[in-house]
Amino acid sequence: MFYLRILLVAIMLVNSAYAKPSKKTHADNAGEQRKIIVAVDHVLDANRDFVKRHSKSYFLPFIKGQTPKATVLGCADSRVHSHAIDPHPDGDLFFVRNIGNQIVPVRGSIEYGVRHLHTPLLLVLGHTMCGAVRAAMQSYSEMSPAIKTELDNMHVPHGDPDNVSLVLDSVEHNINHQIDEAMNLFADELKQQKLIVIGAVYDFRNDYHQGYGRLVIINVNGSNDVVKIKESLSFSRKKSLNDVFIKK
Repeated sequence: MFYLRILLVAIMLVNSAYAKPSKKTHADNAGEQRKIIVAVDHVLDANRDFVKRHSKSYFLPFIKGQTPKATVLGCADSRVHSHAIDPHPDGDLFFVRNIGNQIVPVRGSIEYGVRHLHTPLLLVLGHTMCGAVRAAMQSYSEMSPAIKTELDNMHVPHGDPDNVSLVLDSVEHNINHQIDEAMNLFADELKQQKLIVIGAVYDFRNDYHQGYGRLVIINVNGSNDVVKIKESLSFSRKKSLNDVFIKK
């Protein structure tokens, strides 16, 4: 009986392997394969062009080590453009990303940037209509355990994820929560004035009506008060604040 079962299983596997797929399944598979080919070609072609455009001199500063100007905690969303805050981010930004720009899942990376690379700025960078924030605003019980664990850390109020105003409030709420985490984590560095923590929203949709791609400052060192934010930024910035948008 044992050997018969093995034979039956073997026959089923062979039949399954040679079963003729339906036209729909074949078309779906072809479409998925095409997506893979396009994605792989994009990466490999981009790297080929990158190598052609950059000589040895470009890489020499990176070979010697890194001295980034800022640790940036950003969302993994592909629409968050690093060149929106630094035209040449190579070597300048120690960029750590995850869904919802959260400290808890990547605490070690953030600590490394602040305490080992000694970046004087920690920028918590959220963005408009963040998918992770919108997911956390509603029931996400059907998500995978790993995603649910990360969304659990966000603590945003529930609401309509399609309401732009409510989503903006939740994005800001999440940034403020993450800065609270940072304030506790880096209390010593802040006390010694070795670090400034800034919370901002990257507005690629122009939801704040201040221009597409605007960086909207909402929190500095745990404060949402406009006067205190201006004082903190004036202390650290030689230029005028006229071109800086601080949410009131």
